[in-house]
Amino acid sequence: MKVTPYGVRGSVAAPGPATARYGGNTSCVRVTGPDGTVLVLDAGTGIRTLGRELPGELRRVDVLLTHLHMDHIIGLGFFAPLFNPSMEVHIWGPASATLSLDARLRRYLAPPLFPVLLRDLPCRLELHHTGRGRFSIGAFSVRAARVCHPGPTVGYRIETEQASLAYLPDHEPALGTHRFPIDAEWTSGFELAEKVDLLLHDAQYTRAEYPQHVGWGHSTVHHALAFARLVGARHLVAFHHDPGRDDAALETAIDAAVADVSPDFPVTPAAEGHTFDLGRATTGAEPAPPSPPARGRSAHRPP
Repeated sequence: MKVTPYGVRGSVAAPGPATARYGGNTSCVRVTGPDGTVLVLDAGTGIRTLGRELPGELRRVDVLLTHLHMDHIIGLGFFAPLFNPSMEVHIWGPASATLSLDARLRRYLAPPLFPVLLRDLPCRLELHHTGRGRFSIGAFSVRAARVCHPGPTVGYRIETEQASLAYLPDHEPALGTHRFPIDAEWTSGFELAEKVDLLLHDAQYTRAEYPQHVGWGHSTVHHALAFARLVGARHLVAFHHDPGRDDAALETAIDAAVADVSPDFPVTPAAEGHTFDLGRATTGAEPAPPSPPARGRSAHRPP
């Protein structure tokens, strides 16, 4: 399983020189299975580039939306496979108590917000509601569950026979607690992330910023570290970076939290284009691109 972020910012895109190291696109991650199956996690602005880099022979792609806040769907209308008649595109997303996924997406893919109607897209499009439980896509076993964030929101656990990934980009498990973490059975997202190999988790705020943003649906870096320790994750990737935080400030915030908590697992700030190769064989595997510096137990810095 190969996991490559194409968008790592939260709330709104923040392109420019000050965010070039980690990237300014909003949430979007490509997951490629051992059989070539491609999953796309969320459809933020990073999905435009992702769509252009898909293999030419690919004939099916599955987009798994965690929720329908604008930063997670704003790139959908620029996803090249939607305009390819040879492509089969499946979009998965959480059910709403009032509207279907189709009806909710049509609010965006329609004038005045977008010139092309959802029904007019030339690809073979299928929409699916994600409920509790597991479903299979190619070599992947996928599990979705509701998590703590405003509006209908899910997180995903994605597994192959060799590796596991949990994706919780917008998540506030500390909401309503006097002290976090609390017991596992009362913690949002625990069932999705327990003992996962790679955890991509919301880490938008610092401790100092959080009191002004309680209930907005996001975590601090300290919350992400505590959650990763609680679930027994093997590697934490801090995700959904605040758009107002440049690369230097991002590294400072994560370094400060790691120094305070001293986790016994690696902590890596999510960066566009950096691939995590999970379950890779010891020989014959493609090397991953240079990564941003990991923090925590296996901390290192580039020369």
